[in-house]
Amino acid sequence: MSAIFKREFKSYYSGMMGWLLTGVMLLFGGLYFTAANLQGGYTNFSIALYSFVIVLLIFIPLLCMRSFAEEKRSKTDQLLLTSPVSITGIVLGKYLALLAMFAVPVAIFSLYPLIMLMLGGVDLVASYAGILGYFFMGAACIAVCMYLSTLTENQIIAALSGFGVLLVSYLLPSIQTLFTTGSGLAMAAFVVILLAVSLIVGLRSRSLTLGAGVFVVGFVLLTILFNTRSAVLTSAFTSVLGALALFEPFLEFVNGLFSVTALVYYLGVIVLSLFLTGQALEKRRWN
Repeated sequence: MSAIFKREFKSYYSGMMGWLLTGVMLLFGGLYFTAANLQGGYTNFSIALYSFVIVLLIFIPLLCMRSFAEEKRSKTDQLLLTSPVSITGIVLGKYLALLAMFAVPVAIFSLYPLIMLMLGGVDLVASYAGILGYFFMGAACIAVCMYLSTLTENQIIAALSGFGVLLVSYLLPSIQTLFTTGSGLAMAAFVVILLAVSLIVGLRSRSLTLGAGVFVVGFVLLTILFNTRSAVLTSAFTSVLGALALFEPFLEFVNGLFSVTALVYYLGVIVLSLFLTGQALEKRRWN
């Protein structure tokens, strides 16, 4: 695992990618810090970090796009998968290298509250709690985008899919407001999900009849529920949307609260994404 970590981390800074991404993060981080804290007068650095979240939608997909997609494109993934390193070691080695890349600008951001302390008032506890929450949020986004990189051998597709997933997650709090009691949008969304599940069942079982049967039964149940208990259906869907909103828990830190629940949530996303990454690699190894 350590060999993979060293190889991956070194590869980013042996070329322009690592230096460029780090420079961009520091540039925008400095701009938001200046605008929100030095000029705006906010004593909590988390305010600047939350305004800076949108930059992660581009930074993290670009950081993660080559992690496995490039291995598949150059066919070096077979050498990696047949090496003495376990699947867990491969996943953790690559993930920790990406996390170390992200930690470099975050470590520099940790100096900003000290600059505020020298210039005037600052809420150090809230600021450093926000930096911790920001790091965990980024770590969760990295795990998700790294998993998406295992699904394709095209780095551009990996980056675009990562950007799309993070963008939708970022917009989910606003999307949730569209789903009111009795709204047909919730029904339509569940039908789309049901269709996807039915297709997966049909392809996995190699039985279109079974897939169609799952869709028909599910559609009937959804229709009954929508006509009799539409509030339950809408509430369930908004709860699902809330669970997928990666950036929303960070608001707890922005509001000056140290949220253990948010950290546990991000750890759960990390573990699940790394598990799915390992399963994708395991499947490729046996194929």
